Amino acid sequence: MRYLPHTPETRKEMLREIGIDSVDLLFQDIPASAKKIDLLPLPLHKSEIEVDRYFQQQAQKNLSAAQASCFLGGGAYHHHIPASVDALIQRGEYLTSYTPYQPEIAQGTLQYLYEFQTQVCLITGMEVANASLYDGATAAVEAVMMANRVTKRPKAIVYGNVHPHYQEVIRTYAHFSHGIVDCYAPSPNGTLQEPDIDDETSCVVVQYPDFFGHALDYSALAKKCHDAGVLFIVLVTEIVALGLLKSPGSMEADIVAGEGQSLGVGLNFGGPTVGLFATKERYLRQMPGRIVGQTIDADANRGWVLTLSTREQHIRREKATSNICTNAGLCALAFSIHLSLLGDVGFQRLAKLNHGAAVQLYNAIKTVPNIDILTSTFFNEFVIRLPIAAAPVVEKLIQHQILGGIPISRFYPGQFDNLLLVAATETNTPQEINHFVTILGEII
Repeated sequence: MRYLPHTPETRKEMLREIGIDSVDLLFQDIPASAKKIDLLPLPLHKSEIEVDRYFQQQAQKNLSAAQASCFLGGGAYHHHIPASVDALIQRGEYLTSYTPYQPEIAQGTLQYLYEFQTQVCLITGMEVANASLYDGATAAVEAVMMANRVTKRPKAIVYGNVHPHYQEVIRTYAHFSHGIVDCYAPSPNGTLQEPDIDDETSCVVVQYPDFFGHALDYSALAKKCHDAGVLFIVLVTEIVALGLLKSPGSMEADIVAGEGQSLGVGLNFGGPTVGLFATKERYLRQMPGRIVGQTIDADANRGWVLTLSTREQHIRREKATSNICTNAGLCALAFSIHLSLLGDVGFQRLAKLNHGAAVQLYNAIKTVPNIDILTSTFFNEFVIRLPIAAAPVVEKLIQHQILGGIPISRFYPGQFDNLLLVAATETNTPQEINHFVTILGEII
């Protein structure tokens, strides 16, 4: 849609309507000392074609995952998204649909959200799920705040191998909600500490697989939490892993929160993404966000409604279970379409392809001298220790059109300088893997 500036006549008409003679009168309350009369040191206007060329030149400075061999993970993953996903979500009835306040005219939106909730329950092994949240990090903090409400205790124990960005968001919310967060030290080798549970502890939070790639069975830890009356929260950043690994529900998780970006949603240089949230049915009324339910109308036809909307946008602030007044409806639809196209068997096959690619990468890296692999049980990413600092190695790999992983020091400045987090998905060919490992060996 092109930008069409107002004509002088249109401006005069608007000024006349609000009863003033000049646009300057709209700014008369601003002190003269705060007004800048001269032009800012910015380039003057350009033609449309000049602006288009300029931004194309700027875009070419980026190296996207589609242009390079991508081995990036760490919470956002490069997967193949079928063209049909974008084709469907860009249909007008999906792309421009509004919040389904009136069920009689929003049955399509409500139905796909209901299907989305069902899919999240099936993947996570939980009993109920909501109609999406903002993203994985805010879903994580909503899980902690929900645990505090359920247990009426203020303290969360967050294991050190939870994604550091998620930890930061949890600490920020806790600071302003008078909560307490005990974040354990990170453990690149996957050592699991005994939780220091006390009478103030509301929940224990882990990630599965964790930030360093370790895929651990947390069933014993869940039992310890439940014996102490503490909720057990499992975070998932790579949802495809649940096509192959034991589900959090089967490990007796009380709340599962995570990121659904891997299905239907591209990397997009950082967003948008979609937050997933599921729990046990007994905690349904404390779950944040929207919950779509199935019903029948007066003629006994199946239909859908917003069963619960206990968030600030709908009810009094002090009664709300969430103050994040948004969700990620279009991304949730993309997630649901992608998963529907895969089906149960296809989802499991996608997970196996991911793990298979990671095993190929693991075996290839093992042949390079002076590199140690710290992650022994993994899904599609793991941590390696280089004999030199990882950050300069990554910069050199970019010169070979390889996005060669994430230096752990970016998340922990001053620590773990030699550690590199690498991931492989179904998009990585054996040729790409061999080329990456060859160039990596030459660099170090």
